Amino acid sequence: MGAAEPNQDVFQAIADPTRRKVLNLLAGQEMPVNAISGHFPMSRTAVSKHLRILADAGLVQERKVGREKRYRLQPEPLLELKRWLAYYERFWENRLSVLKHLVEADEPGESGGEPSGLKAAKPGSRP
Repeated sequence: MGAAEPNQDVFQAIADPTRRKVLNLLAGQEMPVNAISGHFPMSRTAVSKHLRILADAGLVQERKVGREKRYRLQPEPLLELKRWLAYYERFWENRLSVLKHLVEADEPGESGGEPSGLKAAKPGSRP
């Protein structure tokens, strides 16, 4: 039998800002729930519920060390999000290319004059 399928949608799991902050905390190190709870103005029980949602989505893995549970980031499910966003990058890149073209077209020439399309306002005049 292979790895268990996540019970929770990755997109739903990261929709909450608290859960995104938890993922950021766990990105660099494994942490027990008490240490994670210290970063939030909520109860340990509330943080545990967030951790359960992240674990159900496969984004965190827990392991028992003595009497405490330690959590660590499992970034693989985020690849689904990355693939989904990659489709939309072409729209951002297109917009940035258009902006670059517009900015370069409006740059002043070697004469140091005004950018094309902009007129110098005369003192005391209204636009």
